Amino acid sequence: MKKQNNRLGKGLEALLGGDVNEIIDEIENNYNKDEVVQIKLSEISPNPYQPREVFDEAKIDELAQSIKNHGVFTPIIIKKTSSGYNIVAGERRYRATQQVGLETIPSLIVDFDDQLMMEIALLENIQRENLNPLEEARALKIIMDKNGYTQEDVAKKMGKSRSHIANTLRLLSLNAGIQELILKGKISMGHAKILIGLDEDVLDIVKNEIVNKKLSVRDTEKLVNELKKKSKPVIKEKQLSPEHQEVEKSIREKLGTKVKVDDKSITISYDSVDDLNRILEILDITID
Repeated sequence: MKKQNNRLGKGLEALLGGDVNEIIDEIENNYNKDEVVQIKLSEISPNPYQPREVFDEAKIDELAQSIKNHGVFTPIIIKKTSSGYNIVAGERRYRATQQVGLETIPSLIVDFDDQLMMEIALLENIQRENLNPLEEARALKIIMDKNGYTQEDVAKKMGKSRSHIANTLRLLSLNAGIQELILKGKISMGHAKILIGLDEDVLDIVKNEIVNKKLSVRDTEKLVNELKKKSKPVIKEKQLSPEHQEVEKSIREKLGTKVKVDDKSITISYDSVDDLNRILEILDITID
């Protein structure tokens, strides 16, 4: 597997610059039969850097039935540790094989350090699998914190828009209860965008309505607007000119936050110190 190790040995920069699908496929599909080893499931542990917190049990059941009938076609990728092995890629196959009750699973053993193992786990799930939005937010934050990347860096290297990265990371500003509901799929990304920045009292009401009444995103927006009208005196605002409206819209989309433009000022809202730092980063402003 010399060719594979050389490619992967370039680290996260190489992975982000390419396609993790191709990298994992290269390992899983271009190997010699004598490189496949049957490893006891009891010696294998999940990847400690696995960002996926919720697995689709129906898909694992389906995969388990296939394995029961036909066996495991594609070896999982594992790394040797002092106490056994850690999964690098293939945790669903591992879980399905456990479910069937098999004692061993075909495996490819690779010599990755912990840094590269983390990078593969995070990027495989972001690029190859449909991560829950909160799982993606947590994975992105780990990548950025670990490697000192800015939102712009990650957006360019992953082929995603900067606004997508910014909006995804903003999910981490929501309280633990809301995050848990996002993780369980009870609150969508569309709902979550509306919830960000709401006062806790309003947030609690809206959260319950979304979950209990299964509100659509549009209905959620209506509810929030109604609650805001009740909690604040109605102030008739001066109608902005089309030019000002366009400027306000452009700045709001660029910064991913609430923006107010009038004849003589621009007001930019932020939710927290982290959100302020995010906006300063976009504006390329450094505070010494």
